[in-house]
Amino acid sequence: MKRDITLLINKSEITAGTPGSSLGPEAVMTAARNVGSGYFGNYPTKHVDEFNFMLDHDVKHPFSKRIEGLVKVFKSVSNAVQGIVSEGKFPLVIAADHGSAGGTIAGIKASYPTKRLGVVWIDAHGDLHTPYTTPSGNMHGMPLSTALNDDNREVGINALSNEAESMWEELKSTGIKGAKLNPEDLVFIAVRDTEPQEDAIMNRLGIKNHTVADIREKGMAVIMNEVNNQLKECDIVYVSFDVDSMDPAFTSHGTGTPVDNGLKPEEAEFFLGELAKNEKTVCVEFVEVNPCLDEKTNKMAEVTFDLLEKTTRILENA
Repeated sequence: MKRDITLLINKSEITAGTPGSSLGPEAVMTAARNVGSGYFGNYPTKHVDEFNFMLDHDVKHPFSKRIEGLVKVFKSVSNAVQGIVSEGKFPLVIAADHGSAGGTIAGIKASYPTKRLGVVWIDAHGDLHTPYTTPSGNMHGMPLSTALNDDNREVGINALSNEAESMWEELKSTGIKGAKLNPEDLVFIAVRDTEPQEDAIMNRLGIKNHTVADIREKGMAVIMNEVNNQLKECDIVYVSFDVDSMDPAFTSHGTGTPVDNGLKPEEAEFFLGELAKNEKTVCVEFVEVNPCLDEKTNKMAEVTFDLLEKTTRILENA
C-alpha cells in the first residue's frame, strides 16, 4: 500500500536528562544535505509546538520534570497527528526526545478510535516509568505508561503533589480518555536497560521483549514473524524507533542514553523495512538523535537519515 507521507518535526526536548536532542531533527536534515539529498524538500512538513525555554527555569515537580510543558506538547503532537491522518496522509515523525511519543500514540488512537492498536517499540529502554516509580524524574522514561494508563503504584517510590497528579492524569487522557494500548499489543525489540520498577510492570503485564541475543540466536526473520503473530489481531500498528536501540560501537554515542550491545544498523534496517511493508502500519517515528554528544561529528544523524530514507522508500512502494 503506497503511503502519502507528511513529515512531522518535533523539536521538544524537555523530558530528556541531557540537553541537545532538540538539534537532532536538524542534524538529520544536515546529514541529508551533505549527501546531496533533497529528501526534506520532497514532502509536506508540519511542526510541533515546543516549550524548550523551560530548560532555563527551575523544575517545579521533581518526579515529573516539566510536566506542565509536556501536557502542552502531548496536545500539540496529538492534534498534529490527527490533522495529518484526517488529510489522508501518513505521519512520519522525526522527534527530539522520546517523552512526547505518548502524544503520538494518543493522536493515532484518537484518529482511529475503534481500531485496535499495536505498538512496536525499538529501543534500549522500556520507557515504562511513571512519576510514582521514577528515580530520575525525566519523563522521556514514561511515554508508554501514559499509553497503557498504568501508574505501576505497586512498586512506587515517590509521593506526588496534587498538581503533579492532576497533570499526569491529563497526560494520560490526551486524545481520548483511558488506555490507548493493551499490554498484549505492545512488543519490545532490543530493550536491554531497564530498572526494577520497569521489570515489575513488564512481568505483571507480560510485555514481550525480543532481546538482541534472541535476534542473533533465532534470526531476524523468525523474530519478525513472532512480532507479526503477536500483533495479528491488531488493526493498526505504530512503530517507534529510538536510535539508542543501536550499538554505539556501530554508530556513535550521539544520543542521550547510549547502551552497549545493541542492534547493528543493518538489523535496524531490516526491522524498520519489514514493518514499513506491513499494510497495518499507520505511523513511524524516529527519535533521540543528539549531535551534541556525537564523538564522530554527525555519525548518528547520518546513520539515522540512511534508515529514514530507506524506510520511506518502502513505505511509498510497499
